[in-house]
Amino acid sequence: MPPSYTSTLKLEEFLEDSIPPYAILSHTWGSDSDELTFRQVENGEIDKQTLGSIKLRGCCQQAQKDGLGYAWIDTCCIDKTNLVELSEAINSMYRWYSRASVCYAYLSDVPDNDVPPRPGSKFRSSRWFQRGWTLQELLAPKLVRFYNSEWRSIGTKGTICAVIKNITRVPQQYLLGITSLHGASVAQRMSWAAQRQTKRAEDMAYCLLGIFNVTMPMIYGEGGEQAFFRLQEQIMKTTRDDSILAWGLSDGPRKPAMDDKGELMGVADLDQTESK
Repeated sequence: MPPSYTSTLKLEEFLEDSIPPYAILSHTWGSDSDELTFRQVENGEIDKQTLGSIKLRGCCQQAQKDGLGYAWIDTCCIDKTNLVELSEAINSMYRWYSRASVCYAYLSDVPDNDVPPRPGSKFRSSRWFQRGWTLQELLAPKLVRFYNSEWRSIGTKGTICAVIKNITRVPQQYLLGITSLHGASVAQRMSWAAQRQTKRAEDMAYCLLGIFNVTMPMIYGEGGEQAFFRLQEQIMKTTRDDSILAWGLSDGPRKPAMDDKGELMGVADLDQTESK
């Protein structure tokens, strides 16, 4: 795992059992030209006035303020040209977020004067709440701090939990880690992701691996349906919860979950006991 050293903005690599305390960034990706790559950071090409540079510097500066010497940012710390490294990173992502001292959720589309609890706030409609990958980045860390476009704090997962629950439909006991995610049925956990999107179809399955505590190889090009089918297979190897087979629980045609995860939107309140 190669986190960035917050004072020099240079990459350092650590073995799993010797990783120092670190901050981790949660964000939504911009266009390829906006984001910094692993290779650019490795070569010290970080002075561009791009969104990626703003995120890197903001994250590292905040980590320094919090007394942390290292930070991890997916765009900068994963060599996506190395498919083995990419697959390992995706399968390890939930664990990396859960072990971070703090997660900074940077919402680049939320202005400085926004008030999250207000109806119609930019916080409530932020793209961050609509992306597939950010679901595990919300659930895995114990401490999540939200920042607006100016890198000013707008609250933590704990202080604005009621607002986040209203946006995500994830019950507070799971948001705050009071109850293990395994206390929620498979169908309920699927429903939390049903309205979210990913840039690549396969990622809609891959981004859920940690939420179900399963691993599987990344096969980009297999298509979203096949990736989701493989995800279901892995989940069924680890649980007797038959809510994974639920379908037709909302209005509309009866379709299996592997074809249309939107069918699971009607099961947000389905608890574990109802699926046995």
